[in-house]
Amino acid sequence: MTIIGGINYDERGIVQNIRAMRMQTMLMSITNDNVTGFDKVGYQRKIPVVSSFAEFIGEGAISTTTDDTVGRLGLTQNPLDFALADKGYFQILTKDGVKLTRDGRFKLLGGGELVNLEGDKVLSNMGVPIVLPFVPEKIDDVSVDLNGTIRVLDNKSRKFVTAGVMSVVTPDGAAVLNPNVRQGYQEYSNVNLQSEFMQAMQYPKTFEANRQLYMIQNSNLQRAISSLGSN
Repeated sequence: MTIIGGINYDERGIVQNIRAMRMQTMLMSITNDNVTGFDKVGYQRKIPVVSSFAEFIGEGAISTTTDDTVGRLGLTQNPLDFALADKGYFQILTKDGVKLTRDGRFKLLGGGELVNLEGDKVLSNMGVPIVLPFVPEKIDDVSVDLNGTIRVLDNKSRKFVTAGVMSVVTPDGAAVLNPNVRQGYQEYSNVNLQSEFMQAMQYPKTFEANRQLYMIQNSNLQRAISSLGSN
């Protein structure tokens, strides 16, 4: 007579608890990014998206989308600070190609080139870098209207000379016809700290619940293995 012994257990419970803990960790990380970005100029809140069958996919089921609502506008009175009071993005030319940003803190180089704080060139609606026809005597001589048209005052003729129109586009690259550019303003993030903290409260609780279930199942499995080994 042969006695066959063994342990049968459902590993899906343990695996699902591990997946759930990883998902809660990722969701908490997204919330932390939003909280960290609260005071960042041009930062747009990340919205976590959890797809179907997340209990089987795990953290791969989580992606993010962008909250494109307009953030808080703050007055700086710096003529080269710009904020978009409507949806849209400035186009800048970086070493890695054209990028989109809502951070409108710009500056002028010696040759009249308009660049961002990192030195990337600000593009016009013609797709070329914006270069002023001459360097103004004072920064206050630079004027930008709501449509993004840049003009610079010629002190000799006492007339404004048009330098170009800022390129403001949608995420798909389509031109925004009425960008509502505000000169002398910065746009801070659209993050609501109270909402983020309320959202974050659920993640540790769910993580802890799955951790406790994991520990119970793991403990039961260890006891079963020890019992079988002692027989």
